[in-house]
Amino acid sequence: MIGIVVAALAIALTLWGPLRTYRFTDGKKPAQQAEKKQDAVDRDAKKSEKKDKTAGAEKRDARAVKKGDAAGADRRALVAIVIDDLGQDLKAAREVLSLPARVTFSVMPGLPNSRKVAELAKQGNHEVLLHLPMEYRSRNGKPAPGMLRSDMTPMDFLNTLTENLNSVPGAVGVNNHEGSALTENTEAMKFLMAELKARELFFLDSLTSSKSVAYATAKEFGLKAGKRDVFLDNDSDNAESIRKQLDELSHIAKQRGRAVGIGHPHPATVKELRTWIATTAEQGIEIVPLSRLMQ
Repeated sequence: MIGIVVAALAIALTLWGPLRTYRFTDGKKPAQQAEKKQDAVDRDAKKSEKKDKTAGAEKRDARAVKKGDAAGADRRALVAIVIDDLGQDLKAAREVLSLPARVTFSVMPGLPNSRKVAELAKQGNHEVLLHLPMEYRSRNGKPAPGMLRSDMTPMDFLNTLTENLNSVPGAVGVNNHEGSALTENTEAMKFLMAELKARELFFLDSLTSSKSVAYATAKEFGLKAGKRDVFLDNDSDNAESIRKQLDELSHIAKQRGRAVGIGHPHPATVKELRTWIATTAEQGIEIVPLSRLMQ
């Protein structure tokens, strides 16, 4: 993995050398040398598209089976639970580890316990994501460490991404932290998805903006990707609200055959998740690692 990252960095520095003053917000198209890498990525995307077409009939058949199973057959609806904002508090991470299900750990970079939490999660057979800080619209609050911004040069953008990944060892995918501004920026998302493609990582769009182009761009670049269906704990201290969101997650999963919920390591969230997990078998729901739902 280190070799892949170093190689990708070397290629990026070579191809994007003339773009050291380019900003994703200036409205200009990348220079011709940068387009060479884009062309290579496009070729990969076309190959992936061919594979997708080959498997298309099988996927349609699988969806038809799932719809037929809704009346009570033995196929279970698949749910991935992603817990964001991990990496600060070890005690909170251990509470999440104690849940009787394979929830997915999304770890913030550059925090005191980012590396330790990622290692504990892997030891517990949990998937790990990089919870990647991205530029958001509100100017309130202190930006998270390692935030990707639209005013960065491609070199700074790449270096920050690499540092973030290095601080969360074993990450198999990425989802955005905040990002209501950056996920709407097509050029920035193209650059990001090219790098994630080179590292063979998948992407989950947390959908912090209804205008996000992140998921569509990920698919354009041939990444396995998905979108968040439900935020579980926007009202983090309200147990009743969390229960309603979990009910909504169950409803979506039963209708579609799959669903993705995102929560945080709040005491109320962990408590309600523990109770809800105990009901999933009866509901015909299987909790799976996030990668199972990425397409």
